[in-house]
Amino acid sequence: MPLSLSKYGLTDLDKDTERVLMALPITEVPKDTVLFRPGDAASGFALLLDGRIDVFLIGSSGRELLLYSIKPGQSCVQSTLGLMGGNDYTGEAISTSPCRVIMIPRDTFLSLMDKSGGFRNFVFRAFANRMQSTIQVLEQVAFIKIETRLAAALLKRAKGNEIHATHQELAVMIGSAREVVSRRLESLAKRGILKLSRGHIAVIDTQALSKLANNPS
Repeated sequence: MPLSLSKYGLTDLDKDTERVLMALPITEVPKDTVLFRPGDAASGFALLLDGRIDVFLIGSSGRELLLYSIKPGQSCVQSTLGLMGGNDYTGEAISTSPCRVIMIPRDTFLSLMDKSGGFRNFVFRAFANRMQSTIQVLEQVAFIKIETRLAAALLKRAKGNEIHATHQELAVMIGSAREVVSRRLESLAKRGILKLSRGHIAVIDTQALSKLANNPS
């Protein structure tokens, strides 16, 4: 079946632009592949067809913050900034599932940005959406209590009443330290909201956890 670019938000493309993009190879990316690290130069723009890529900020202490996840039709703001402004990456991107990607080389990307209104609109629209979601993440880290962010993360990861996640994974999701998350989880367990075991968390009181996630006070 021919690839439909409109499925990924690339609409209103002229025939030449569509032909250029369709001629680029599709790359299979295994799970847990590091796509870029801090200090790397942006060499291309990834059009994600399948899978998910997580982008992290890593502090000097080694602590990680999940900045955003890229899904099909979405863009990487760090790649856009790097290609258009010449900045090196400040974060790290890792595929969290097997992915299929069309990598648009830097020269091709810049040429399409200059010549194709449809492609340019896609890039700027995706960039604006990504910036908005990134600001929301930073606002949560800066202004929302850790316990509230943790409750929301637990509900997001829950399958039924079961959560399979390490304390470190939860810490990355909410932009905190593992030790802090462990203490908060233990507190929730003492209150009868959770039951903890190694690598596994059970939600005992979903109503109380939901109330905590939606009411910071």
